[in-house]
Amino acid sequence: MDEWCTNQHGSSGLTIACLKSTHSLASVSKMVLEYIQARIPDKRVGVLAGNSVHVDKQFLAAYMPELVDHLHYRIVDVSSIKELCRRWYPGVEAPKPTSNRHAHRALGDIQGSIRAFDGKYIYRGEFAEIMRRTKTSWIRFVVVVLATLALCRANGHGDNDFLDKDGTVSLSDGHTEVVKGSEPINDAAQQYDPMVDARKAYKQALQTLATLTSAPPSHTQGLYDANSNSFLSSLFFNQHGPIASAMRILLKLRQQSWVPRFILAGKDGWFSGRRTEELRGKALKVIDLLEHAIELGHTEALFKLAQISLFGPSPLVQNVTRAYQSYQTHAELTGNATSQSMLAFFQATGYKDIVPINQANALLHLTFAAHGGDKGAQMSLGYRYWGGIGVNDDCVQAMEWYQFAAEQAMEKFISGPPGGRTMLLTPTKLSDLDGGAYGPGASVASTGYNAHRSVIKASSSRQAGETWEDVLEYYMFNADRGEIDFAYRLGRIFYQGSIYTLSGGISSGGEGVGAIPRDFHRARYYFLRIARQIWPRDAPGALPNTPKKEQQEDGTVSYAAASAGFIGRMYLRGEGVKADVSVAKMWFERGAAHGEKECNNGLGIIWRDGLLDGKKDMKKALLYFGAAASQELAEAQVNLGKYHYERGDVKQATVFFENAIRHGSPFEPYYYLAEIHAANSQNANLPPHMSQGSCAMAVSFYKLIAERGAWDDDLIRDGEVRWKIGTDKAKEDAILRWWIAAERGYETAQNNLAYILDQGTSILRLTRFAPSIPSNDTARLAITQWIRSAAQRNIDALVKVGDYYYHGLGVPDEPDEVRWSKAASYYQSAVDTQVSALAMWNLGWMYENGVGVPQDFHLAKRHYDMALDTNSEAYLPVILSLIKLHIRSAWHTMMGGKNGLTLWDEPPSKKDPRTIDSPKDPETTSEELPEDEYAGEADDSEWYIGKAREEHNRRMRAAERQRIQEEEDPIQVRELLDCSGAGRSNY
Repeated sequence: MDEWCTNQHGSSGLTIACLKSTHSLASVSKMVLEYIQARIPDKRVGVLAGNSVHVDKQFLAAYMPELVDHLHYRIVDVSSIKELCRRWYPGVEAPKPTSNRHAHRALGDIQGSIRAFDGKYIYRGEFAEIMRRTKTSWIRFVVVVLATLALCRANGHGDNDFLDKDGTVSLSDGHTEVVKGSEPINDAAQQYDPMVDARKAYKQALQTLATLTSAPPSHTQGLYDANSNSFLSSLFFNQHGPIASAMRILLKLRQQSWVPRFILAGKDGWFSGRRTEELRGKALKVIDLLEHAIELGHTEALFKLAQISLFGPSPLVQNVTRAYQSYQTHAELTGNATSQSMLAFFQATGYKDIVPINQANALLHLTFAAHGGDKGAQMSLGYRYWGGIGVNDDCVQAMEWYQFAAEQAMEKFISGPPGGRTMLLTPTKLSDLDGGAYGPGASVASTGYNAHRSVIKASSSRQAGETWEDVLEYYMFNADRGEIDFAYRLGRIFYQGSIYTLSGGISSGGEGVGAIPRDFHRARYYFLRIARQIWPRDAPGALPNTPKKEQQEDGTVSYAAASAGFIGRMYLRGEGVKADVSVAKMWFERGAAHGEKECNNGLGIIWRDGLLDGKKDMKKALLYFGAAASQELAEAQVNLGKYHYERGDVKQATVFFENAIRHGSPFEPYYYLAEIHAANSQNANLPPHMSQGSCAMAVSFYKLIAERGAWDDDLIRDGEVRWKIGTDKAKEDAILRWWIAAERGYETAQNNLAYILDQGTSILRLTRFAPSIPSNDTARLAITQWIRSAAQRNIDALVKVGDYYYHGLGVPDEPDEVRWSKAASYYQSAVDTQVSALAMWNLGWMYENGVGVPQDFHLAKRHYDMALDTNSEAYLPVILSLIKLHIRSAWHTMMGGKNGLTLWDEPPSKKDPRTIDSPKDPETTSEELPEDEYAGEADDSEWYIGKAREEHNRRMRAAERQRIQEEEDPIQVRELLDCSGAGRSNY
């Protein structure tokens, strides 16, 4: 006992009486329970009790669990009612104690409290008088006191029926019957769980929350229901006709900004009603249940409250303050790594000004979270050590943290079905959907080689008013007419979940810009339509039809073999069907008989892993892998690389992994190459520059693995889905997710966040995110993200940083000349990449006007000419600039200036004709230096994130440009570049 209890109970003689008692703990517990059950027969009903029910609850739970189980967990405290009375009605006084104040006995205190509330004594008597004088008393006080008394009277309680739940109950006058026994804790105490009600509330909250999020988001809802053939289903989305058209029009109207808001929302809106109010009620219910569970000590409820307060579904209003406080409390109580990571985000960004930015505290929380196994925190630490954000840059530390994150991603990948988990769709930048940060034609993202990217083609189609529904309808129309190539396209699109598939084979996945709902049933339907033309039956021993000559000529056999590869893969992995290795093997063998590479690879997986009756045959597996790899299938090359890697043949494994990357494998080979380079970076026998280069390459590859393997927390994709919804709350949710991802080093997220907040082009310019006058706070955040994006080899972002310094947005207050000089340096860095015509033009203008650099008409002309050579679409602005430059130079010369331009500049002299004996020109020599010499030169240069990938792809870029119009399957030659025009011609 503490000092107060020792003095209080010792002075009253209670302690000595307890020590002299001969009653055992078990007998006392039984007598107390019988005493209470005689007066309170029903379990868990409300009672009045002293405040010791809260202080000594642990004693009762440990030694008298039956008693605690009998009483209700909500017990009205007598002292609280007295305190309310003292504050609201100070004129009502409690009866004076008649006995010595030190005679502290439980029964006497209880009886005194009851008498104070009885009708014969002062509390109830004076309350009645007050209530007769004013009705306010009924509202403010009687609701609490009389309701409790009525409840107690209804249960038949007498003056002695109220028990102080501290275990000191007198069974006779002047003698205390309860002592602290020395017996071990009763087994029944272990059966009692004070968290029962908390768990019930938490479970109910989760069930209610599931009803709020049960409707699949827009990116997972099927455009067409493959299993619905009812009459009603024929009226709606997957069919044609007036009703279906009307429904589609109504849904699209909801997303149009020109439709009056009173039609779309509001109490009288066409699309509002009871559903909205019902969802709001459920949202309040979730919050209330979670808070109740938290009051009872449920820590999981605390974490869930933090999550839904920050990332809750649409009916739940975001409450950032509550989220931060919940994360903080949860981290203090449990040390949870995710809560620590979220606290680090708040400290690093100052999100919503909940806490001031404190990078030191952010680093502390990140370190604890990363050591706790939080993948996001590990990525954030790796990115900070790599970029020197808040810490000194350290390649080794960055490599270690990214390695931890990559290992988690790789474990998640391997835990999937045979062949690994399905790859996530590639992320999409908002700026790319608009043709780049500066629009189509002016941005590096949409000029030159980049103009052929799928996202740029999708952007053009979207601007023309086409949708993926239109493309699919056009494909279905042709497939229903018997066009086998369109049927194969549809099968592949529905299987991959994207209009645009990657070139590395089935396992490579698709691009997020063309995302549609995955539909294995519909994919299997189209593949079977093709395959059944060659293999009409699956009966044992059934022989395939002999392909007709016309089937071989029109490609039916090749399409059927490719379809067999997809069908076999679906049975192997249990995608849309029950997994059946024997059926998968049958389809793989059918396709392999015609040399189909995916089928060969599938057979290799079956024999390597012993999936059929547990029989492994590595020799057969290698034969099948070799056959597929010889056809440049990336997954088969990875499988061969893993075989050699596990046998310790690192050199041969490296060759296969590099070939797999060259042919489009997006995941596994990067991990194994990162492992190889990480080992080299720790090799003390290698020169320092080679170790540093290996470390940089390992960081780059580990980073890619960690980012692509975000199956548990795909923040980029979640943000894209919410941004497409278009509401203010949805966009705010998207920005939050991208901001968190940006702190983890995702270049796409950094670019998206910067593009949204960009002062010149942001749609938020006139919203609360950015006022009508450019906000330097918003610009400071934008330029921070532009700089980080530029550091990851985004050239348009590099030019943007120059623009911000030129205009003085988000940068420290400096003289104009200092800012312009920095802007020129950023433009020069972009010019050095030889891909940004806009940067060349900007730098030419600065040389022409002497802004940030010395005025030099010759250098201005050179940069204007370079801009035109880099991008022919810049013809008009460059010609106008050159005309103005010559006029200005002529005036400069006429006014006595020097070093002006002339219209009669001598053309560059032609080189002498080469002869056999003439020396070789180092600039035009076709005999290049050995690859290892090039690698040595690259190691001495400055490293940046992404350069390692460029080094690996440097020797193969020429081949890639030749293959730009080629795709994985035989029908991709007529792919989406022509589908838009064809679609218009058919409508």
